[in-house]
Amino acid sequence: EGMALPQRIFPPEKICMDWQQRQRPGPGLLNLGNTCYINVILQCLTYTPPLANYLLSHKHSQSCQQQGFCMMCTMEAHVRKVLCSSASTVLPGAVLRDLKSIGEEFEYGRQENAHEFLRCTLSAMHRACLSARHNLDVSSQETTIVHRIFQGFMKIRVTCSSCQAVVDYYKAFLDVSLDIRAASSLITVLENCMTSKQLDQKECFRCSKCKKKAAASKKVTVHRAPRVLTLCLERADQWTGTKISKFVEYPEYLDLRPYMSDTAGEPLLCSLYAIVVHSGDTCLEGHFFCYTKASNGLWYKMDDESVDNCDIHTVLGQQAYLLFYAR
Repeated sequence: EGMALPQRIFPPEKICMDWQQRQRPGPGLLNLGNTCYINVILQCLTYTPPLANYLLSHKHSQSCQQQGFCMMCTMEAHVRKVLCSSASTVLPGAVLRDLKSIGEEFEYGRQENAHEFLRCTLSAMHRACLSARHNLDVSSQETTIVHRIFQGFMKIRVTCSSCQAVVDYYKAFLDVSLDIRAASSLITVLENCMTSKQLDQKECFRCSKCKKKAAASKKVTVHRAPRVLTLCLERADQWTGTKISKFVEYPEYLDLRPYMSDTAGEPLLCSLYAIVVHSGDTCLEGHFFCYTKASNGLWYKMDDESVDNCDIHTVLGQQAYLLFYAR
């Protein structure tokens, strides 16, 4: 509603949100020196049910015609190695070898940011899906399996304070970054984000009805929820650069309905299945580890080579950096 449909779309894959088979978690991942940021994202993506189901089906590799490095084929091989082999530990060698193909800014052996690596990984997977397709319009490009799983749309409604004229804009997202400085819970952060705010003078609004610059308010809502919602709790203070180490409460189950453009429908429940934690005094150093929910329904702490079972109370008590929720 209010958005143009793709002119051409990729074949609509049957996206299965539930695990096709239930088993214990796979092995941990070797750290070859400051590669923990890679390991946590690979583990979180490996235990993303709709993505893992697709990768385990071989659908991409069976039709891939890309020459050289392909991030989808690399992820497919990695997920199969983790979930289907009996290895005690796995070395994500192909990812390390082609790190520059994933993101030019990454330097092997240097501590990097897990959120940036997630964004670059999804982008590389998306590009791999488009490699054999040419001259696709933008909306059609956004129908790859990656966008079908992770992409949602925000609606930005701007209302003229003078004549009450309304203009709606739509913005696609694969993850949402949240300012946690003034809140102690995820619910409070989301409520703050969705509260109508006055535009400041820098965001000058020219009203098409008044035919002049006017004061206006802006309200942001989730117009279309993704199948997998990824939230980044911004731990770096944008003014001082120091790390925000406070605890922000987050639920195991999140209802997105109160934050949608249409708040009148059925509850839109999402379930937490993975989190990334950063330990360390500053954002420029330290260590990343993660907690993921395996296909057997149990939670595990994954810290490079080690994989240890834990309970949900431990998971919900962390200073989370990234939160992964599945519809």
